[in-house]
Amino acid sequence: MSETFIAEVQQLETRIQSRLHGRVHNLQLKVHDEALVLCGHTRTYYAKQLAQHAVMEATQVPIHANEIEVH
Repeated sequence: MSETFIAEVQQLETRIQSRLHGRVHNLQLKVHDEALVLCGHTRTYYAKQLAQHAVMEATQVPIHANEIEVH
């Protein structure tokens, strides 16, 4: 995994956090087998879905799993 790819993922994470306006707390995009794993906490399944769709719209990197926890 290149440093460029890691930097791109970090930039993507920042853009997604901004787009969600605090709906997902501690949002992290982790890399697993050249795919993304979404992590964090939220209060609604809707916010979890918003995060996933925001990532899908922002990058061609596949999503391995959406592990955002709903409380």
